[in-house]
Amino acid sequence: MTRPAAEVSHAEQPPSPDRARLRVRLPDELTVRQCPFDPPRALAGMHEKAPVSQVKLGTGEDIWLITGMDEARAVLSDPRFSADRFNRRNALISVPDEVREKLLDARAMAGQLLLMDPPEHSRLRRLLIGQFTLRRMRALIPRITEIVEAHLDAMAEAGTSAELVGAFALPVPSMVICELLGVPYEARTDFQRRTATLIRMDTPLEEVIRVRDEMRQFMHELVDAKRARPDDGLISELIHGDHAGELTDDELVGIANLLLTAGHETTANMIGLGVFALLAHPDQLELLRHDPEVADRAVEELLRYLSIIHLGPFRVATEDVRIAGEPIPEGGTVMISTPQINRDAAHWDDPATFDLTRARNPHLAFGHGVHQCLGQQLARAEMTIALPALLRRFPNLRLACRPEEVSPRDNMFIYGVHSLPVAWDVP
Repeated sequence: MTRPAAEVSHAEQPPSPDRARLRVRLPDELTVRQCPFDPPRALAGMHEKAPVSQVKLGTGEDIWLITGMDEARAVLSDPRFSADRFNRRNALISVPDEVREKLLDARAMAGQLLLMDPPEHSRLRRLLIGQFTLRRMRALIPRITEIVEAHLDAMAEAGTSAELVGAFALPVPSMVICELLGVPYEARTDFQRRTATLIRMDTPLEEVIRVRDEMRQFMHELVDAKRARPDDGLISELIHGDHAGELTDDELVGIANLLLTAGHETTANMIGLGVFALLAHPDQLELLRHDPEVADRAVEELLRYLSIIHLGPFRVATEDVRIAGEPIPEGGTVMISTPQINRDAAHWDDPATFDLTRARNPHLAFGHGVHQCLGQQLARAEMTIALPALLRRFPNLRLACRPEEVSPRDNMFIYGVHSLPVAWDVP
């Protein structure tokens, strides 16, 4: 399944003030996938030459691209690389002076764990880590199962076809994270729309700020409500539990919005893209349908093979550093290419093959180091339950369009499919 090869991007022209973008555009050959399941071909060619490459942007600035697993782990575990890509000079971020203060408002940046370094990052993560233990996530399995089955029932009752992202892949993790946090599920349309706006690569900067502020206002009102009327959700636990008083309201708002966004967006796209990949590999689909024992391995292989973290993570060097012999100067911007790293032949035999029986081997889908994903066990639980259940309920599930008509999310930092029309027969 191939798509037209990407063209090399040309030098960028400065946008008009009203259309200023937060992010500098990357060359198309680094972002556009010729096959929806594989990294862009140019990345493999770069990796064959070296695991660390220097890339010139359309602005004339350079970044350093990491395509090797060992090198990525080295960067992500090295305190000389900062995650604070807004307050430090970053070649991939372009913020006009007239809006920089508004974007970097201290209250709006509070609680943004993904943009923090130790010790501040360590302080906040310590307050959250106990909420996402493996035991606690396993305790959610009965409720996740109920949510999955209810959505499958609704699909079956509605007929013999559905748009799978809207009917199943998106609502299941959205409902789970809403219940976990204590967010009203009725608010899902608004937070899903806002999240989609923020993770688009081409969203105008003023719109980024506007939508971010809408999300903060919504969550501030929710925090106020939880302070007055506690429930058993995680937001209430942070306000009233063992660590009561250790977080400011702005930190609570930032953390809650981060968990809400990550908790539905990433898993939803893994489910949607995962089903697309399984339908494109019917032998692997049948293996998962008929052998429940393969579910855990299947989830790990899907995470490795598909790598929905389309671009990044990103880091900025705080001093001169060498990675794999390549000098990265102080202030140098580093981009970790997760899709290519998860195809590193030094770590997997025949990494381009989709094999649900593959022996488990650590991948980079959930990151590495101090910023490794807090919710990874929840995502695993949701996928392990949702995918086999879908395939069992609809044993002849199939695409309701040509594969090339499925639109991938090349324009977003979280990769996946915009929609996935499917059909099935009534037994």
